[in-house]
Amino acid sequence: MAGIIEIDVHGKDVETAIREIKKHLNNAGTGTYRIRIIHGYHGGTRIRDGIWDEFSYGREPKVKRITMGENQGITELVLREF
Repeated sequence: MAGIIEIDVHGKDVETAIREIKKHLNNAGTGTYRIRIIHGYHGGTRIRDGIWDEFSYGREPKVKRITMGENQGITELVLREF
């Protein structure tokens, strides 16, 4: 889907996952309005928590808000409203 970058970070440690997300965030063009991060549910909760810690509360100016995805194993960074 155009405008959405999808990143799968299953099985990665939190630091590696955050680094990969930041790389995609920095390279996101103006057409990108959302970054969908697939981290998994059972083993991915540490990554999910790390995403919230790293990108919420205005810590990253490009991220307007963070939402849960279609299921508990997905977190989405909203860069702009569609």
